Amino acid sequence: MSDLPRTIAIDGPAASGKSTLAKRLAEELDYLYFDTGVMYRAVTWIALSQGISMDEEELITQVSQKVRIDVQPPSKDDGRGYDVFADGDDITWEIRRPEVEANVSVVSAYAGVREALTLQQRRIGMRGQVVMVGRDIGTVVLPDAELKIYLDASVEERARRRYEESMARGESITLESILEALRKRDQIDSTRDVAPLCAAEDAVIIDSDGLSIEGVLEKSIALARAKRHLPE
Repeated sequence: MSDLPRTIAIDGPAASGKSTLAKRLAEELDYLYFDTGVMYRAVTWIALSQGISMDEEELITQVSQKVRIDVQPPSKDDGRGYDVFADGDDITWEIRRPEVEANVSVVSAYAGVREALTLQQRRIGMRGQVVMVGRDIGTVVLPDAELKIYLDASVEERARRRYEESMARGESITLESILEALRKRDQIDSTRDVAPLCAAEDAVIIDSDGLSIEGVLEKSIALARAKRHLPE
């Protein structure tokens, strides 16, 4: 294990498969799996449940500064990859609701929210032996991560994957609506003023179109084992 990177940062657009990759890679390496997106989803869900308008930046920032968000290994066999708690309440599935999906990019663009949550993310990362996944891990949260992977895929492929996941959960939603939402989310994520979505200069870009998760995982494990041989 001593020749493996202490911290692995995985970034990429929505529905690129980065969370699945991070979870599998963490399992393979016996590392902590930490999806930072759950924090932004949690803040979004809390703000919505409190009736706060998504354009109330100051109020939403206050929510992010006050709430205690915990992520723990899954306690139920219902398809979840982890438990998410907000001040002790299990909100694992609430943060996956369509209304959260539709608004999380707006919330995550707020500078105060990102500052409040980045501090907690960074502390977790500095412990080492962690695979952290999000949209600004390699560029902002863990700029010194020893291995950075940017997992990409076409918006059409990502929409298809998200649609199949929704159908498997019995949700009523169309492929067209998912495609439209992802295009809108890509636009917001890549053009926001604070920590826009982009690959770090020293990240290894993996295009997952046409690749199975096993194929992507194999490439990632090889990168982790050969980190000393990656270009500077």
